[in-house]
Formats: sequence, C-alpha cells, structure tokens
Amino acid sequence: MSFYKSLKTKRLILKPTSKEDAEFILELLNTPKWIEYIGDRNVHSIEDAKNYIQNKMLPQLKKLGYANYTVIKELDKIKIGTCGLYDREGVDGIDIGFAFLPKYENNGFAFEAANKLIKTAFKKFNISKINAITTKNNFRSQKLLLKLGLKFDKIIKLPNDNEKLLLYTLSNLTTV
Repeated sequence: MSFYKSLKTKRLILKPTSKEDAEFILELLNTPKWIEYIGDRNVHSIEDAKNYIQNKMLPQLKKLGYANYTVIKELDKIKIGTCGLYDREGVDGIDIGFAFLPKYENNGFAFEAANKLIKTAFKKFNISKINAITTKNNFRSQKLLLKLGLKFDKIIKLPNDNEKLLLYTLSNLTTV
C-alpha cells in the first residue's frame, strides 16, 4: 500500500484505505447516516470489513491508482471518515463520495478532505470531470457539494437500484 500516495491538508491525512482500516470501516459502515444515505453493505464483523475492503475498494485502487481514502486527523492520528474517487457503474466518469463518523461532522473535515481530493483528481490523476450522487433527503451532502463547486445536473438511477439520485458535476476548466 505504500506505493499509493497519501494526501495531506492542514489538519488531515488521506491514506488509501487498506485492510488495516477494517475496524474503522466496520464502525463507519454501520452508522445510522451511512445506512440511511448510502445503504447497508452487510458488513457486520471485522472479517466482513476486511473482505469489503479487499473486494470493493482495493481492486479500483490497483486498477486506477485512486479509490477510497481513510481520513485521519493529523494532530492525534484518529480515523474520522472516508473520502474517495469511485469508478461507479451507472455514473459517467469518476464519482466523489465522503462519509464521517457522527462526532466529527460539522467541523469542516468533509470539505477539507473532498476539496483536496478534487484538486488532486484534476492535477495529478488527470480527471476532467468529477461527479457526485446523493439522495434527495441528504441536504447536508447537497450543501457540501455546492460549496465544493459542483452543480446539480440531473436525476439518475443506478443499475439494479430504483432510488432516484441527484447527480452533481464539476468540470476541470484547465483541461477543457
């Protein structure tokens, strides 16, 4: 995993998620907001979390060089959330997503991590457009996406899912 670069901001480290993060991933994926807004991933043990990381996160990291990042507070090295770039079926292009443990919400961490990842996506990964999807009820996510500069584009449905999702986009104006 040391081949893949970690990213840093003033307060955060974004480290590619690895099996070492299984306990944290187990906790995050079972928070009420994760289940409500992202969905139950049936991760109910550390072994489930390791398998989820191995099968859902690491293949894209190996293929594209970016995927899910564990967000860690620089000051005390506590894992507080995730932020990632995803090659998601049903979304044309790369999708950014983020989730944080409840006690670390409303501190600007999600903006700081996502903003760093967007800039890195454009400058280092040569991604020309960032997408984001969210549910109609996830107003905090919608507000953050707008603050990050994404604009509402349209309503979409992902394959094998009937839920209508809001699609936001942001183009890298330096590559257009």
